[in-house]
Amino acid sequence: MLECGFTPILISLKVMLWSGLLLTLIGLPVAWLLSREHWFGRNILEMLVTLPLVFPPIAIGFFLLLLLGRDGWLNHWLPPTMQFELVFSFTALLIASVIAGLPLTVKPIQTAWHQETRQLVEAAYSLGKTPWQTFLSVTLPSLAPAVSAGLTLGIGRGMGEVGMSLMLGGNLIGQTDTLSLAIYNAVLDGNFECAATLTWILAGLALGLFALLKRLGKRLYLQA
Repeated sequence: MLECGFTPILISLKVMLWSGLLLTLIGLPVAWLLSREHWFGRNILEMLVTLPLVFPPIAIGFFLLLLLGRDGWLNHWLPPTMQFELVFSFTALLIASVIAGLPLTVKPIQTAWHQETRQLVEAAYSLGKTPWQTFLSVTLPSLAPAVSAGLTLGIGRGMGEVGMSLMLGGNLIGQTDTLSLAIYNAVLDGNFECAATLTWILAGLALGLFALLKRLGKRLYLQA
């Protein structure tokens, strides 16, 4: 294990924690918007969210590189004082992870919000509950299983991302090599023992994440 190094594990854990937070903050409002019907721009938003599921990650990574690179389109549109550099950094890895995991996070929450939660919310309003009381006591607990499932899928997908991570993060050893990229590097180097060890570690993290989020979702649901 020492030959493989601990850095990819630490990087992956950091990406997992931050992507989980961002997927929650972004996924919930996006799922709510997509659960509403007949508003201008809904189809465009749904297409953008779903794109990582139907378009090759390496191609999306290339587009993001053109958009967010040092000489990318966005920096050309911004004044010099506002220009930025994201590629080949932890932030780039995080962007790749969130984009890859967002559709799998949003879809279960969107479905639950559309089918069941809307009726419960309307019932709570009819009983005189305020929007904040309704969110804490009705909306959040009723969505807990869907949020748990969505985050498990989304974070897991982000942890396994390679194509976008290669393009944006650059696969810099010791800096932007996640577990997935470290496995890729080990296989290229012919170090199959290291690749196998890292694969088992990645599998353990995924199973641990699944158990934790499932337990949390069940607890919130039972408290409703």
